Parts: sequence; structure tokens; C-alpha cells
Amino acid sequence: MTISSEILGPILLSLRVSALSTLIVVPLAVGIAWVLARTANHGKSLLISLVNLPLVLPPVVTGYLLLDVLGRRGPLGGLGLAFTWWAAVAAAVVVSVPLAVWTTRVALEGVDPALENAARVLGRNEWQVFAEVTVPLARRGIAGGAVLAFARSLGEFGATIVVAGMTAGETLTIPSAVFLYMQDDSMGSAARALVWISAGISFAALLLVNATAWSAARR
Repeated sequence: MTISSEILGPILLSLRVSALSTLIVVPLAVGIAWVLARTANHGKSLLISLVNLPLVLPPVVTGYLLLDVLGRRGPLGGLGLAFTWWAAVAAAVVVSVPLAVWTTRVALEGVDPALENAARVLGRNEWQVFAEVTVPLARRGIAGGAVLAFARSLGEFGATIVVAGMTAGETLTIPSAVFLYMQDDSMGSAARALVWISAGISFAALLLVNATAWSAARR
């Protein structure tokens, strides 16, 4: 059985966008989560609100704001990212950061400060404590955040169509393809196939996150 280009194209593009988005989100989420978990700054509430803003903003509004930044008249307009697959990556990063930060922050807050202090007593500087103690102990939560970020990136639609469009072979991701194919009766089977594939990947991602959390809880 061969997979048509109408199905395979959006799948491959979505996987590429989600993978690159996750690579960007994970270090960003770890840094933000560390600030939230380890500092007593009065500006934390402002940072939390900014990070979580994409969760409550209408996706189309998020896309419009990104277009203001990436469009020809925006501060990053010279990069030519708008209406390319890189714009889809930008949209995926913005909407998936909150989930990764939340999961990573919980993991970092679960690290015993006594172990970090022991490393300092042994002569480790703050960066070494972070890299050699904090991150390894929080690795399951960080990995869970990465999986959630990947799954959320895979399902991003509203912001993507505004800032990236729906050009076949260039910016047509799985959700965009489903939306487009639903308007054409001859593409009904392709839309249905993409729906089930997307649901399967997302379900598998949630199973992996839950399995990781269960394994960590039993330790």
C-alpha cells in the first residue's frame, strides 16, 4: 500500500516542524523553569503570565502577533520567515513553551536542594551544579515536557495558518491539510487518514508522558 503525497507531505512537514520546534523549546523551557523554580523575584508573576499567555489567547490572535513580528514591516521582517515553514516552527514554539515550562518547573522543584548544596560544598560552581546535579535529577520531567511540546507542535493550527499559510508542499501541516481537505469531497479519505494518524501520534505521546511520570513516582 502506497501513501499518497497529499498524506505523506503534511506528515513529513509536521514531523520536521515539531522536531525543530522541540529542539528550540526544551533549552528555553529549562532556562525559564529554572528561573521560576530557583529565584524569589517579584517579577516571577509577570514572567509566568507572559509564558502562559498563548494558552489563553485565541490562536488566530497569536498568529497575528507573530505576523506583526515576522512580517515585512515587523522587526524580524528582513529574515523573510513569514509564510514559510520556519514561520510554522515559530508558531509551534510559542504555543508549546507553556506546557514544557510547566512540566519542567515541577521537575526542578522536586530536586532536593540538599543534593545541590552538597555539590557546592565539593567545589562545584553554579553551572556545574545545574548541569551535573539539577538537570540529571529532573531529566524525566524535562523529557516529559519535550514530548508534550512535540505533541502540541504537531497539533498547532490557528496561529500557523495566519503566519505561515497553507501552501501545499511548503507550509501545509497535518492540521492545515485536514482543514483544507475537508472542503473538498474528493479529499475526504485523505483528511480522515490524517486525522487518525494525528490522533495516534498524540495518544502515543500522552502514553509516553504518563509512563514516564509513573516510573518517576515509583522511584
